[in-house]
Amino acid sequence: MKAFLRFWMLLLFPGLLQAQLSTEFNWKLASDKDREAAFAFAEEYKAFLARAKTELFTVKEMVKLAGKRGFRPLKNNSPWRPGAKYYDINRDRTICLIVVGKNSLKSGVRLIGGHIDSPRLELKARPLYQRYGFALFQTLYHGGIKKYQWSNLPLALMGRIDKTDGTTVWVELGNQPGDPVLIVPDLAPHVDRPYRSRSQRDVLKGEELDPIVGSIPDSKGSVEKQIMQLLEKRYGIRRADFISAELALVPALAPRDVGFDRGLVAAYGQDDRLCSYIAARASMAVEHPPYTTISFLVDNEESGSNNNTGANSDYLRGLMGRLLQLEMGNRANELHLREVLANTLVLSADVTTGIHPMFPGVQEPSNAARLGYGVVIKRYGRGNDPNSEFTARFRRILEENRIPYQSHTYKVDVGGGGTIGNFLSRENMEVLDCGIPLLSMHSPYSISSKIDMWSLYRAFQAFYRQ
Repeated sequence: MKAFLRFWMLLLFPGLLQAQLSTEFNWKLASDKDREAAFAFAEEYKAFLARAKTELFTVKEMVKLAGKRGFRPLKNNSPWRPGAKYYDINRDRTICLIVVGKNSLKSGVRLIGGHIDSPRLELKARPLYQRYGFALFQTLYHGGIKKYQWSNLPLALMGRIDKTDGTTVWVELGNQPGDPVLIVPDLAPHVDRPYRSRSQRDVLKGEELDPIVGSIPDSKGSVEKQIMQLLEKRYGIRRADFISAELALVPALAPRDVGFDRGLVAAYGQDDRLCSYIAARASMAVEHPPYTTISFLVDNEESGSNNNTGANSDYLRGLMGRLLQLEMGNRANELHLREVLANTLVLSADVTTGIHPMFPGVQEPSNAARLGYGVVIKRYGRGNDPNSEFTARFRRILEENRIPYQSHTYKVDVGGGGTIGNFLSRENMEVLDCGIPLLSMHSPYSISSKIDMWSLYRAFQAFYRQ
């Protein structure tokens, strides 16, 4: 009976059946070859995330990966020929990977945009202080976090300190085996009764997220001064140098497989170095694409895409102008640039929330994304959706390449409305939001599906090669 219905569905409604097939459980559709490739890809991804825990370190790691695959720094006299591979860095915190296409830039670019910052704790400008025999750091947080999740967690300190003499000191403490870690201590259940009436959001307040950084006093009994002396000796810095520092506290946890079957990955920073890494890897895999491809990986999405390294800056428009100049020389003008932008297709890539097995009620199940079900096309409504013809075009790419996909819309009056896509659509580019789902999103240790990552990688390659 099932085969009979399938025959008539295929005969009468071939498009409908194809759409139904595309939303089947992803592991079920995967061949042995795909499963093997998904697991191998996840191992490379985990190795990357273990090192790339802030946007500064992510750009460093991206340059290493891209350099091994033939990408070179973009210069004002770089040769413009199909297949040429370049990377461009904006202030050490944003990176673009570019592969020159066969068609003219005026026919448009195929761009995938993602962000490489993640929720974290940051140091204040005057962080070091002493209280009750401990030295601590004053912190504030970047992005939306549940503050209680950051206590009793081994933390690494990563970032850079820029000194007035023009030198830069890179800091990475706690991320390597044997390193000491920093910890925000919690209260024991024996003594926390006065605090139990706090709401979930205030179990720990922002001003209580100060990690212990030392406990041994100097000869005069000052732990604070002892720690400052250690910092001066190790990094050659003074107290005032913290004012011109970008130092982040991130989980000192290595990415790990989840489950007896190892089908999931738990790691810090998956929102959203996951989509950014996959976009970059897709750029590295494409050869002689029909259209010029760009992976546009930016900073500060979690704080509103602000500053000159966020998606709301003019950096991308300026980069497009530079590329046009390389292709057309002095003939390039503003009208040509606008033509490039108007013909550009963009995937704004970011993760989304997946259905939680214990709390399914926070989602509307028939419109919610699920781990293991493939690429997610995000539909927000309220004027934040892509044009339907572009959505259909992306669906066709997925279906022609037999890449499973699903859609996601938050419950009414509950959830989000896009990431960096809004800023790109202002330039008259066609933009669609997509990604894959996570569990424990915005936590110090979120969970993704290996087969979803592999599907997204295939989707990004297909988009670049269409």
